[in-house]
Amino acid sequence: MESDEDFMSIASSGDDFLDTQASDDESLGEDFGDDFDSGFSKDKDIIATSRKPYEVDFKVLSPGDIDREQNQQINEVSSILSLPPESAAILLRYGRWNREKLIEGYMDHPEETLEEAGLGTNFEGTPKTEVVPGFMCDICCEDGDNLETYAMRCGHRFCVDCYRHYLAQKIREEGEAARIQCPGDGCHMIVDSKSLGLLVTDALKDRYQVLLQRTYVDDKVNLKWCPAPNCEYAVDCPVKERDLRRIVPTVQCNCKHHFCFGCTLNDHQPAPCLLVKMWLKKCEDDSETANWISANTKECPRCHSTIEKNGGCNHMTCRKCKHEFCWMCMGLWSEHGTSWYNCNRYEEKSGSEARTEQARSRASLERYLHYYNRYANHEQSAKLDKDLYLKTEKKMTSLQSQSGLSWIEVQFLDTASQALQQCRQTLKWTYAFAYYLARNNLTEIFEDNQKDLEMAVENLSEMFEKPVPELANLKVDILDKTAYCNKRRVILLSDTAENLKNGRFFSTFTYMYTRRLTCLFLQGNGLSTWTGRIEQIV
Repeated sequence: MESDEDFMSIASSGDDFLDTQASDDESLGEDFGDDFDSGFSKDKDIIATSRKPYEVDFKVLSPGDIDREQNQQINEVSSILSLPPESAAILLRYGRWNREKLIEGYMDHPEETLEEAGLGTNFEGTPKTEVVPGFMCDICCEDGDNLETYAMRCGHRFCVDCYRHYLAQKIREEGEAARIQCPGDGCHMIVDSKSLGLLVTDALKDRYQVLLQRTYVDDKVNLKWCPAPNCEYAVDCPVKERDLRRIVPTVQCNCKHHFCFGCTLNDHQPAPCLLVKMWLKKCEDDSETANWISANTKECPRCHSTIEKNGGCNHMTCRKCKHEFCWMCMGLWSEHGTSWYNCNRYEEKSGSEARTEQARSRASLERYLHYYNRYANHEQSAKLDKDLYLKTEKKMTSLQSQSGLSWIEVQFLDTASQALQQCRQTLKWTYAFAYYLARNNLTEIFEDNQKDLEMAVENLSEMFEKPVPELANLKVDILDKTAYCNKRRVILLSDTAENLKNGRFFSTFTYMYTRRLTCLFLQGNGLSTWTGRIEQIV
């Protein structure tokens, strides 16, 4: 496994002018600063002021909303260019819905634009099927005086049955809709919606509309489909790709699924997309697999009995010797919740131990395992907390009858469960984020916020796992701790988002992460030789 220190020594040789990239935010490229767009619309200042620093502007679109947006743009272009709506639709799909650029190109070179879009310049006539005496279809070679045929404005005529079979294959089997070409050899004219509506069945028309919706969303840079299974909603978010190093654009679909608009992965605040990509790649590396498997089971620090975690809480009690300890740091549980709590911090080794290559390699491995074990633990705890709630939910009816509480009053368990899920998801990614941070005052503040949230989550998780008959008496405490967990999460994410947006973290990220950002900057400026070299190292 290549350590971070090895990477630094390799990357720094022969390219001294790049060393300044890790010093401050401006050295990563001025083009990242002035035109930064965090998704806050200038004409929505009133709304923006009430938004938290880590939140972005977005809206969720249903299939009906997508159709209305398409039709509105089609009608506007049709009116401006004096073209039939079906022809304007083909033009917009050809231009990937970049209306301004399309209109400009059409005004400068109308005939060339129409030909390239697959429209031609002849817009006369209404599509209809005809019976042409003596006609023979070039596809099936059928002929007859009663053979129904169809031809678009290009003049390539075929029998209706062959045309329908061709369109059905394109739509149903190939999933094509936006750019279905005429079946004539070498003809690039696009089949418009009127022609298609005349020839295909109603079932295929519905499939055609769904495919057009997918093409529309895929072509628009500000639209993405919700990645949740069987979800039909899309999300509109104005965040630009160049801004993804400064913000984590988390959005929530109407199906309640939270995901990052930049990479469509599940919510990974506060870690930016590039950092997440690097972290996941590192975790999947086969050279480190054997090292983190040990995180699933641990030995009791006192009697060395093998213990498997079966709940979300990190407060462990050995069944054999009754020793109470922390699952994360293996320290005494009695020290947690006091000023001695230091479970979330990684303490750097110093002295002669770090002088040899072997020691540095070992230290790098220990550092990685420190962050990975805590990352994996919160991921596992979130799943266990969810399983625990699913079991607890079955007992809520019993709690309701035993305590005299109404069904609405026992919903505090649902509120606490959701808070635990959300906070553990955030805590999980704080460890991936912290792995790429250098040691300085800004990192200390981040870890203090991380520690406060983690302690609050552990306290809530411990209360949440109490026997069901005791939960009624803990209702007020659970509600208070739930509110406190949510508050600490907002503080952590807000502080981190502000520092990211203002570029303060870019002098704090470790050398490897800033090198990766340098690669992106060089790619954008066409310096492919340096980019290729650094990409290989990273």
